[in-house]
Amino acid sequence: MKHLTKRKLAFVIAAAMGIAGCADDGKDGQDGAPGEPGPGPNPPVTEVSEVTNVTMIDHSFDEGQIRYEFEVTNEDGVLVNGLAKAEAKFAEKTERGVIMNRDGAIGGYTDTTKEGAVLNSLGDGHYEFIAPIPAATTASEGILWLRVGGDSSTQIARSQPMVVAKADMVHTATTETCQSCHVDYAASHLKHPSYAAINVDGEADLVAGCMVCHNNVSRAEENGGYATNTFQKIGHINHQKFEKDFTPTNCYTCHAEPVMNTSLEGNGCSDCHTTGSEAMAAVFADGFDAREFHVQSDKIQIAERQDVRAMHRTETSPIYWDADVELEWTESDVVYTQTGGVCTDLSLFDISGETDVQLNIGDLYGNTLTYAGAYIHGYDSANKTITGRAIGRGTETYVERESGTRSICFPELLEFEGSDTTDFKSGNFMASTRTTFGMGLDDGGYEGVSITTYSEVVSTDYYDIDLTTTAPTFATEGEFNRRHAVTVDSCTTCHNSETNFHKNGSYQEGGLDCVACHNNGQNRSSGNSAPGFGPMVHSMHWGVGSDIGGEDANSATKLNADNCVSCHADGVSLADIPNQYLLARSLHDGARGKMASPIMANCFACHNDDSAKNHMEQNGGEIDALVDPLWYETKSAESCATCHDTGKTFGIEKFHNFER
Repeated sequence: MKHLTKRKLAFVIAAAMGIAGCADDGKDGQDGAPGEPGPGPNPPVTEVSEVTNVTMIDHSFDEGQIRYEFEVTNEDGVLVNGLAKAEAKFAEKTERGVIMNRDGAIGGYTDTTKEGAVLNSLGDGHYEFIAPIPAATTASEGILWLRVGGDSSTQIARSQPMVVAKADMVHTATTETCQSCHVDYAASHLKHPSYAAINVDGEADLVAGCMVCHNNVSRAEENGGYATNTFQKIGHINHQKFEKDFTPTNCYTCHAEPVMNTSLEGNGCSDCHTTGSEAMAAVFADGFDAREFHVQSDKIQIAERQDVRAMHRTETSPIYWDADVELEWTESDVVYTQTGGVCTDLSLFDISGETDVQLNIGDLYGNTLTYAGAYIHGYDSANKTITGRAIGRGTETYVERESGTRSICFPELLEFEGSDTTDFKSGNFMASTRTTFGMGLDDGGYEGVSITTYSEVVSTDYYDIDLTTTAPTFATEGEFNRRHAVTVDSCTTCHNSETNFHKNGSYQEGGLDCVACHNNGQNRSSGNSAPGFGPMVHSMHWGVGSDIGGEDANSATKLNADNCVSCHADGVSLADIPNQYLLARSLHDGARGKMASPIMANCFACHNDDSAKNHMEQNGGEIDALVDPLWYETKSAESCATCHDTGKTFGIEKFHNFER
């Protein structure tokens, strides 16, 4: 059989369009009736497709059969003749949900090789497929499916499955919720990606496409469906341990539509509530939404956590000097005292009413609140980044004010200088506070609800004066700002339990709260994976850090690692990344006193083999550079953006997906 290249195919198309201006019969169209145009030249046709596109014209249910009428074009939009194969599936909507029996008693499937199936050509690229489905009637409804092409006797590729029609409320999960993690299931390496379906408008219809085979009723049951695993079982059971701080009982993550069951014996409930459970006797009123029932569970307290976030806010004051505050702290078992210190104020408000009401942190601490503290950070205004903590850990003193505000005060701002530390003297400062509601769980507050806020940025003469005679001044320079290239729901799409990752961190606002600890200026190893925020996230999901925990390794590795759009919905510009080092631990021995260049730190988190490392180093990247006290003012020599910035010949978007 003759195979046409794209170039030869283009010539065939051009000839069919009439380069010589002639139709097949040698006539350049015919004159029409007086006052009417004549028919135009014949449209181009071919018998070859690398991509087969189907445009539905009509469909109808008859007694014992389903009729499809459609048009077929190839990847260039050219009509395709010679189609020899079509496949039809129908999962019928019943009282038990959608079902497609293998024996054809309910719903059914067939193709052009089966007796009674007829594929007619109605014109160039125009077809009629009559599919014998004995169970079909004129009143049938459910999920109707079509696929064409792929016959070995032709050069017509197999089309993507199409959901031609579906009844209302045949599923309550949505394609959008599935694709929020899977992004593009059809392009994945998961099970059956070639069966990811589209609708008649060419949009992804993943759930209906799966449910045409993975019905609401298992094949194992009497008069069951096509597959043993129902769609709800795939969703409920296969995602039980999907991710840390993910809970399958936060039904809203997948079910964008209300889930209405009147009994625990209903579809989906029995996947988790087995028939041996006494709870199977539970019966609910009409209109009961199972999502709300699970979210209100005492065990997971999602609704309560959501209420806490919605009903409270915190404020963090700019850093100031309090000359009268009495401080006491312990270092190496030695107790120190001091009068005067550097402070920031934390205030908590109930905003559930018409007027915000300030709450007393001291009264709530140790009961409702499990943590309410602060850090003071060095801040590089030029690159809008945190350069590290400018205070000693554990040196804070809490001072409860009459208003309910808590002041967190420190004896000094550090003045580190040395080969493995940071000189804060040339930078500005800001504070972060974190307030954690423990939710009454016996977990040290790690699974409570945290609210983090950042203060305004200040400059100071702190280092230039004699503190024993002169009080330092702190001048406000503006709002704290940090470049954050992810979306606000990047983390909570998967980490849906409303809990904290660890200690008192939070998944809210795309993990913006995490940068108080995971920033350019703190050389945390994050499981010996990567420094900073971006490199840490990349590594903990797809790189070295994702292997921590053995069988409990991060489940994101099961998803396509190049689906960057999950977090970077607005794309990535390498040129916009400030050319500023990150403090890092040595790649070789974990020692402090090293720096990593910013783009290499992010890319190496995933691309960490020797060849990738050598390529990055040859182009100016560094992962083990010696630290300078003013490291945040030191520029690296990496030139990654020259070739790999978005839009370049080898742009990052050519190898990573930033579009849905």
